[in-house]
Amino acid sequence: MPFHINIVLHEPEIPQNTGNIARTCAALGASLHLIKPLGFVIDDKHLKRAGLDYWDKLDIFYYENIEDFYAKHPDALVYYFSKKAKHRYDNVPYPNDVYLMFGKETKGIPEQVLVDHEEYCLRMPMREGLRSLNLSNTVAIAAYEAYRQNDFSGLQEEGQLKQLHWKE
Repeated sequence: MPFHINIVLHEPEIPQNTGNIARTCAALGASLHLIKPLGFVIDDKHLKRAGLDYWDKLDIFYYENIEDFYAKHPDALVYYFSKKAKHRYDNVPYPNDVYLMFGKETKGIPEQVLVDHEEYCLRMPMREGLRSLNLSNTVAIAAYEAYRQNDFSGLQEEGQLKQLHWKE
């Protein structure tokens, strides 16, 4: 069975970020989980444009709030991404079907959620004094680390160039 992860966005606000993340999920075969309230309408033209024509190529799930998410996934291993975390994202194992949660662009994951799950909070190293990386970039870095650790299971690893014939 190919490796699989779940990307969870807690109250995402910017449609372009969510669209880009949807495209990353489609490329990996990852599932996308959106926890409401969303800062946009799901048929927002910017959201669809960023995700291009990949919306039909991914599994997407919606939750009314974080309690709804936990109720539907009571035994899930969830890693929470935050600049406040003590553990580096590349120093933990990513098992099959893990959930990677990311917070809203302006505030991140709620502080109480981070406190309640401190040992599962991960960060990406960056220079002091900077607020954060872009959400869609952070998701891509974390997701590809999980797949790298699992030898990119289920993903096509090689492309093929077309032979061009030049007229002389």
